[in-house]
Amino acid sequence: MTDHPAHPARLALIPYAALVAAMVMFPLGTSYAKQVFAVVGAEGTALYRAGFSALVLVLVWRPWQRRWTRRELADMALYGGALGAMNLSFYMALVTLPLGIAMAIEFIGPLSVALIHSRHPLHFAAIALAVAGLGLLLPLGGAVRALDPVGVGFALLAALFWALYIVFGRRGSHIHPGQAVAVGMIAAMLVIAPFGLVHAGTALLDPHALAAGFVAAMASSALPYSLERVALRGIPSRIFGVCTAVEPAVGAIVGAVLLGEVLSARQIVAIACVILASTGSVLTGTPTAAPRDDLPAAP
Repeated sequence: MTDHPAHPARLALIPYAALVAAMVMFPLGTSYAKQVFAVVGAEGTALYRAGFSALVLVLVWRPWQRRWTRRELADMALYGGALGAMNLSFYMALVTLPLGIAMAIEFIGPLSVALIHSRHPLHFAAIALAVAGLGLLLPLGGAVRALDPVGVGFALLAALFWALYIVFGRRGSHIHPGQAVAVGMIAAMLVIAPFGLVHAGTALLDPHALAAGFVAAMASSALPYSLERVALRGIPSRIFGVCTAVEPAVGAIVGAVLLGEVLSARQIVAIACVILASTGSVLTGTPTAAPRDDLPAAP
């Protein structure tokens, strides 16, 4: 009986654990996916990512067993459409931009969502810390002036679609996370397919590219987005937006551990800023992680 009062607190940590796991997997999978660009291009790689993810998620979660309403399918179409457009735009940005810079620009999206949903002064302080950290991750010298404007434009598009992904993702938050992400990934695949097929053509059938695309899809889409659906069910948009600001810092750490990239003092300060921002947003959040009044009514 003594452990019973602590049980809800442990359950409340599950969405945050899911979000952390998703943030670790995404830079790993994205770094691997970029290696496939040489064979099928960014468009083909994005199609691999969405297509394989959709196939596996549908087989695992069997969304056809659920009775879907028209509203739910419309919500999943919006969610998946934003997801597909975000992935395609981000991969197009990676053609000419370094991963860290593209990720930092893309984070304008979730930070904007965090700002819109902020009410308490401490929340704005957390956002300011996150912005400062992301700013420190950007090379503010001559390298910024040399950034490809087309790549920057695609990264900004990815930021817009990421913000829409967060907003639309909460519309179907009463749906089982696995089934929701499976149907959403089908919609994402349909958005990306015309671009991938036109650009890559028969190169998409290359066995080595297919194998690499499958691995990239599992690491960068299927598992992370399933975990993010769990997180979105239990984390307010404000806190979700700031917590995900840790992702560029996680990417820097992954690069240091796996690729031997040396972190400068400036990068260490940046990581500290975004981690403090995320911690502060969680500590100043409301006890109820997901108010029921902002979720759609169950059918």
